[in-house]
Amino acid sequence: MEDQLIAERKLAIMQLKQGKTVTEVASNLGRHPNWVCKWHKRFAEEGWKGLRSRSRAPQKHGRKLAPAIRATIIETRLEIETSAALGEGLKYIGGMAVRTKLKSKKVAPLPSVPTIERILREAGLTKLQAKQEQAAIVYPHLQPTEPHQLCQVDIVPHYLTGGQRVACFNGLDVVSRYSTGQPLAQRRSQDAAAFLIHLWQTVGIARYTQVDNEGCFSGGMSHAHVLGRVVRLALAVGTELVFSPVNHPQSNGFVERFHQDYNRHVWQDTYLANLDEVQQQSDRFFGLYRLRQDHIQLAEQSPRDHHHRLQPKLLAADFVLSNHKLPLHEGRIHFMRRVQADGTVRVLNADWAVPNPDLSRGVWVTISFQPIGADLSIYDAAPDVVERKCLTSYAFPLKEAVLARQEAACDKTGQPATVQSTLLVSAVQPVAENRQSQPQGHKLKVGQQLMETALYHTARLTERIWHTIY
Repeated sequence: MEDQLIAERKLAIMQLKQGKTVTEVASNLGRHPNWVCKWHKRFAEEGWKGLRSRSRAPQKHGRKLAPAIRATIIETRLEIETSAALGEGLKYIGGMAVRTKLKSKKVAPLPSVPTIERILREAGLTKLQAKQEQAAIVYPHLQPTEPHQLCQVDIVPHYLTGGQRVACFNGLDVVSRYSTGQPLAQRRSQDAAAFLIHLWQTVGIARYTQVDNEGCFSGGMSHAHVLGRVVRLALAVGTELVFSPVNHPQSNGFVERFHQDYNRHVWQDTYLANLDEVQQQSDRFFGLYRLRQDHIQLAEQSPRDHHHRLQPKLLAADFVLSNHKLPLHEGRIHFMRRVQADGTVRVLNADWAVPNPDLSRGVWVTISFQPIGADLSIYDAAPDVVERKCLTSYAFPLKEAVLARQEAACDKTGQPATVQSTLLVSAVQPVAENRQSQPQGHKLKVGQQLMETALYHTARLTERIWHTIY
């Protein structure tokens, strides 16, 4: 093929040497005049050797990174990975973390995150992502139809211009899309509690508040039957905390999808130096988002108008969470869980057996706290399903009494009034501080509650032994 092309080019040159015009040669060979001119010029510059074909590969790569920058990317990744391993830095070592570090080093041109990730892959510095499950697990889930029934909460990490990580807490009402958020320096239990207080003061106390299984929400992964700060706060406030399935963000999909809008409007194409700048940018976004009228599900209503069709129950604006341990209050918490291969579900760092398990379907686990004790029940469906089946129940071990819930006060219109801070602040006072000042009758009442709790757990244990035997 190459020989035929060279022969055709030589024939064009010979005809030109015989005095024929470019147009005549092009007509004779069935070529465009530009083709004849190209090879005539190449022959004039290089002779007969110039008629050979050349490589079409680009001679210059305008977007190709210099070897020095590639080496800097790899060196920076190793630096922050070492710092994380020694406990001296954050554990974020991905492309965005590397890019932030490169920016602080004033590397120019600054490569994009995909370019950084590609170079790290080529250098063998990335880990292979775990394969997705072959068969999707079907989980029970709530199906709210009105505002104030379900709020979802999640955390999305970002980095300030200096490289400091920021934990951006976001929450929204699933039905009305009314949302709020706060950037916090860390993601400890006190930070999660602080944001939830802000959520309940701004969006309102929904019947259910759904979170994921991070330690700041769950109370950590080290102690069995742990009841952390957020669980106790939710029980005190009067919302039912719902924990999403482990490693299944789809179950928290409304707030996960909301993160995309938040990231695009708050962080994209902006450089934020501190938490105050993040909060200012966030407040502007939330203000505009609450007024948007292009939600298909809201029938051209804004989230603000749709959310306030029903009066929200707000936590008092002056509420301050005590540093002391909160007592347990009457109420419920829930878990959406996958049944493991051994037929158990993992709840609060303990395994609970599920009778006749279906490994392709998740279960709904509810822990109910009452003054007489607590029990853990496993269901095949969420609480808002009319016909659902209780698969089994267990006594949940407690080392403390459960306070009875007080009825919420009502205003003159008959609507629930704002949840007052006085009840919750008094509830957080440690028992030890008031032990000497408590009347004898109160001590007898607490003792009676503990006795009832012991009798309750004894009865439940006897029931389980009986079922095991027969």
